[in-house]
Amino acid sequence: METAQKPIGIFDSGIGGLTVVKKIIEYLPNENIVYFGDTARVPYGSKSNDTIIEYSIQDTEFLLTHDVKAIVVACNTASSMAIPALKEKFNLPIISMIEPGSQKAAEKTKSGKIGVIGTRSTISNKAYSKQLKLINREFEILERACPLFVPLAEEGWIDHPATFQIASEYLTELKYEGVDTLILGCTHYPILRKTIQKVMGESVQLIDSGVAAAYNVQEILIRKNLLNTSDSSPFRKFYVSDIPSQFKNLAELFLGMPVEKVTKVDLEEFFKKRQG
Repeated sequence: METAQKPIGIFDSGIGGLTVVKKIIEYLPNENIVYFGDTARVPYGSKSNDTIIEYSIQDTEFLLTHDVKAIVVACNTASSMAIPALKEKFNLPIISMIEPGSQKAAEKTKSGKIGVIGTRSTISNKAYSKQLKLINREFEILERACPLFVPLAEEGWIDHPATFQIASEYLTELKYEGVDTLILGCTHYPILRKTIQKVMGESVQLIDSGVAAAYNVQEILIRKNLLNTSDSSPFRKFYVSDIPSQFKNLAELFLGMPVEKVTKVDLEEFFKKRQG
């Protein structure tokens, strides 16, 4: 296969990365895609840093067996922890969520008061705060961990009253602190975008780091002459480490398109075979 026609590899701890897949399909409709959702080990946000790095390396190694030309780490938790390790170990473009999301928030804020919501790991690592401060030391950044948003998104509770109640509990303080821009620092969170916007109010700009990352993917592929210009119909392959039927239903809901097949991968068996 010509290098430019090779697929983009994308991984996340579950379904959240599909929000990034959707945007990449929208901006780069010719690109082939291989997606891996580590649904057996979701969420990553409650794991130790070492575990997150280990899982991210394993996810990347799986995608490399599909001869991908670039890796999109469609998980803010993994992006906040594992990017240096991945870039050191693997020799191909690796795209994070943190830098593109921070840059977009910096461009959009008028008051310089930016909110960040994410998993416990992303927030405790202060990944967005550090990046935003590199852009402008004067920014005032308020962060809040929202761990229940991931299981709510995975459950498909998009418009559920419980989701609104939990969102209100998490976000009311940020709202009254007066942030004018809020980074959705987890790729699951755009699934709950309507509820988050309702709680925060229409005047607050929501920043989807996945959208910014999709633009970044486009820029990198153009710069490295890896853009797929083939007229062939692109393929999109989906792999998960657990419960493919549930993933398929949610994937079709989030992508707004049929998903023909979702393949379950036993990672333990996969690595045993590779080692033995």
